[in-house]
Amino acid sequence: MTDIVSVPSPASAPLRLVRRAVSLLDRIPHAVVGLCARLFPAAVFWQSGQTKVDGFALSDSAVVLFREDYKLPFVDPLIAAHAAAIAEHLFPALLVVGLASRASALALLVMTAVIQIFVYPGAWPTHGVWATCLLVVLARGPGLVSLDHLIARRFVGR
Repeated sequence: MTDIVSVPSPASAPLRLVRRAVSLLDRIPHAVVGLCARLFPAAVFWQSGQTKVDGFALSDSAVVLFREDYKLPFVDPLIAAHAAAIAEHLFPALLVVGLASRASALALLVMTAVIQIFVYPGAWPTHGVWATCLLVVLARGPGLVSLDHLIARRFVGR
């Protein structure tokens, strides 16, 4: 019987390096991922909402935008402009503080789908990034840095 001597292959060093890198990346806490997945789409929608208001009132240009450019089917442009302005302020604010995070992410995901399908169908790479962040919040929750987490810990986690 022959003894088999283990000789490290030249590929083992890069493989160890890759495994180590993956192990380090696996340690990124969901608190960081969840916070980023909430904040960055929230900023995009908030900025969009700001373009639709003049102070606390809907801007005239927002209604024109919905009437002339967006042309959503089945929705009056005045109603759509009001709904979008409210949604683009309410849901991002909730996401930032992490309150009703999954419901807010779902609302913005539906809004993203409407924008993708009816308004800017060619912008799917951008909308895909938004959707991915929002899906992280839907699937994994908002993370530790959120009011949802504090509420759950206080009332459910005991």
